[in-house]
Amino acid sequence: MGNVSRRNFLKYAGLTGGVAGLAGLAGCSGSGSSDGGSSASGDSVKIGVSIWSSTDALGKLSVEIIKKAADILGVEVITKDQGHVSEQVTASIEELCAAGCNGIVVCNSADSEMTSAINTCNDNEVYLAQFYRMISKENSADVYAVAENSQYYVGAVHEDEVGNGEKLIELLTADNADAYEGIQKGARNIKLEAWTVGDATFQERWKGYKSGVDKWNQANPSDPATLSDPQYANTSSTEGANVTQQFYNADASMDALIVAGGGGDPLVGSVGQLKNMGLTGKIRVASTDFLDDLKEQLTTGGMYCESGGHFCDPLYAFLMVYNACKGTESYMPAAGDFGKEIKFPYVFVSSVKEYEDYEKYFVTDAPYTDDEMKELAEKDFDALNTAATSLSIEDVKTRHA
Repeated sequence: MGNVSRRNFLKYAGLTGGVAGLAGLAGCSGSGSSDGGSSASGDSVKIGVSIWSSTDALGKLSVEIIKKAADILGVEVITKDQGHVSEQVTASIEELCAAGCNGIVVCNSADSEMTSAINTCNDNEVYLAQFYRMISKENSADVYAVAENSQYYVGAVHEDEVGNGEKLIELLTADNADAYEGIQKGARNIKLEAWTVGDATFQERWKGYKSGVDKWNQANPSDPATLSDPQYANTSSTEGANVTQQFYNADASMDALIVAGGGGDPLVGSVGQLKNMGLTGKIRVASTDFLDDLKEQLTTGGMYCESGGHFCDPLYAFLMVYNACKGTESYMPAAGDFGKEIKFPYVFVSSVKEYEDYEKYFVTDAPYTDDEMKELAEKDFDALNTAATSLSIEDVKTRHA
């Protein structure tokens, strides 16, 4: 076996089994930390997590569910926070490869970073999948081609971002009797706060916002809604607050703000700035990052509606990479094939009651039991994709009734 590549070594090392493979991994070390973790022993799998933050609301939940799955499967995990700064994103991939990871899951900030990320993984024979992100074939054809030609790019797990954007506009423009009393009337003058220029996920959400406004205006020509051009706040709460202040200074008639994303901190900054300005309960705020205090914000008018990817994108990206590391046939990348894609349904919350159901089934308890996690890890890709796309509050309520 002296000439066996790392890619094939994992297959020969006995990591291809279903239940037997899981049992063999059960004695391996658990999750590492962002400072490098401990060395894996024997034939264990080590998977790196490159994420904008492991401490904000969404980032923390994302890392926790990966670590839960890793503990169940006996996988060692190393996390690297990179702040959605391009240089740090690419450096994190290099560091995780150098740390001996067999696979990596990454939430990058822009398509351009993925060329370096994929090439680094190719050079080190490390499997790679994206979560909360995809590579745009339309806007980043060169990067997409790099992914297609890689034997280590496993794929991407993301949401239907255009549909998400359309739905948030639908919720914002519609009257909502369950909202805080001061903002029950639908919005018409909507401002858009983005995070990073060139991010494929934001571009798709933006398409949805514009499409949603167009649909509203076609159906309501005498009561039109407007959407501003995006202003960028990166992933900082301070910049989120500044963008919000600038929007209001330029147009005090604004009645809604979409904080498109950025990991949660920009939303915290924007909601906090509106409170400082005495505008809580007067301007409708929508976002795609769930706040830790969302129930309170819905009660007080700090938030009008939110959508969330229920932090299972990183779980499914982790399971895809895990199976590639094991050599499971349906997950193995091939040159000329872009890789696998899972498109998650979003969860939408626009009232306290809706949030209470989300909190019970996605925050207080994980949406999957330990046994269900093991079952997911043993599925082929088509079955895993079916499980992902059926996940909803109602699905979890039915399974756990």
